[in-house]
Amino acid sequence: MVQIKTPEQIAKMREAGLVVAAIHAATREAAVPGATTKDLDEVARKVIAEHGAKSNFLGYGGFPATICTSVNEVVVHGIPSDEVVLKDGDIISIDAGAIVDGWHGDAAFTAFVGSGHAPELVELSRVTEESMWAGLAAVKQGNRLVDVSRAIETYIRRQPKPGGGKYGIVEDYGGHGIGTEMHMDPHLLNYVDRRRGKGPKLVPGFCLAIEPMVSLGTPKTRVLEDDWTVITTDGTWSSHWEHSVALTEEGPLVLTAPDGGKAKLAEYGVSAAPDPLA
Repeated sequence: MVQIKTPEQIAKMREAGLVVAAIHAATREAAVPGATTKDLDEVARKVIAEHGAKSNFLGYGGFPATICTSVNEVVVHGIPSDEVVLKDGDIISIDAGAIVDGWHGDAAFTAFVGSGHAPELVELSRVTEESMWAGLAAVKQGNRLVDVSRAIETYIRRQPKPGGGKYGIVEDYGGHGIGTEMHMDPHLLNYVDRRRGKGPKLVPGFCLAIEPMVSLGTPKTRVLEDDWTVITTDGTWSSHWEHSVALTEEGPLVLTAPDGGKAKLAEYGVSAAPDPLA
């Protein structure tokens, strides 16, 4: 069952989303050479406390930290550690969430540590981020869930990969519904699988976390012995971007973007819904 939210509930999710945006801003600044991923987790913990929110990652299924920190070939669910020290040239996905009055926010971004990154890494992150925005722009009345998947996949497939070949769209992980829980129905693939059908219609009150994960090689992954860390099977580096979005009567509102998604959605010819907290 898909949980449909009222405008008042979407406003609460917007509050949680803005806490996530603040976590992103603080951890992006802290992701420098010499910092440990545990340092970033401590930064996130402090931001959550300052906003009077709660972490939805800490303790989730036994997860031991406030954020996920996934470096280089790690796709998702990397556990912050004192032993993982960021180096010049690394890329890192920081996935963060927060709860306000029982309502969840969830978003991720890929950051570049230091300088001197290979052009194919810069392009990998750009393609992944833009495919997310293509998916967000497809969150409109009259569309179905598969239209979001199609928008994400189509954007990625149309981008030439430096050096040739194809980007790997990670198969085992995807987006999800969000609301009174962090992970809810429906599951959102980042590609079209005709066996799954068209999925539910998108109606006002529908909320999704849209999160493409793309590698420079394989779409295949495996989980390490800690039962959390997910890496590409061929060791190629990957990028991960995510925003939570609510469909309202006036269009999509990107709950975890500081401007509600106004600027980026406009690039896709879509008007963002008014911010209920403005």
